[in-house]
Amino acid sequence: MKIVKYIFWIFYRIWFYILVALPILILFPILLFSILKESWYPFFFKIARVWAKVILFGMGFRLQIKRDQTPKKGKSYMFIANHTSMADIMLMLVSIKNPFVFVGKKELVKIPLFGFFYKRTCILVDRNSPKSRQAVFLRAQRRLQSGLSICIFPEGGVPEEDIDLDTFKDGAFRLAINHQIPIVPLTFADNKKRFSYKFFSGSPGRMRAKVHKFLSTENLTIDDTKLLNEKARNIILKQLQVFNNNK
Repeated sequence: MKIVKYIFWIFYRIWFYILVALPILILFPILLFSILKESWYPFFFKIARVWAKVILFGMGFRLQIKRDQTPKKGKSYMFIANHTSMADIMLMLVSIKNPFVFVGKKELVKIPLFGFFYKRTCILVDRNSPKSRQAVFLRAQRRLQSGLSICIFPEGGVPEEDIDLDTFKDGAFRLAINHQIPIVPLTFADNKKRFSYKFFSGSPGRMRAKVHKFLSTENLTIDDTKLLNEKARNIILKQLQVFNNNK
């Protein structure tokens, strides 16, 4: 029985990468055209949302997305969520309609095809370089000023398998306070179970997400960063506990 499971996991991983690559190959000319100008990013974002839906549906994930509040069209936000899976990127794209730019680790650039567009549309960060983190801050400011939103996974990476939610970095919260934009916490319940970074794991099934009420940054200062950080983390952590109690 174990051998059957391992064979399934191998083919399941291969199928995931096929689903990632195939739509990019089919839509390559359109995608390439959509990234020629930074102002055309909203069009690229619409295509990315279709790409994400194809992957999640093709992997056999049944999405259940609950929203306590819905972002308004034309407004900028800071979207944050817990991070446990490569599927987090796709689920975030499906959960949110407002065009946003990911701030993510530069290592994903190495993924064939995906990495090509990831490098040209996302804000890349080398977490070991203070200079890189400063550059990220400046690029994110420019995107916010153009009317887009930002998405950051504030754990700063994927935590160990036995950690439900790691501590949050302050970057997302400082940026949101500086620009006086709301923070939108999202909780992803099942992504670790459905498709974690552990190779021999994963299966089709339910994939739950919750978009929480927004956290206002109005009248907050940089001195409030830690408090806002803790408030956002507690919201996501409590929701994870609720999800775990209702498996």
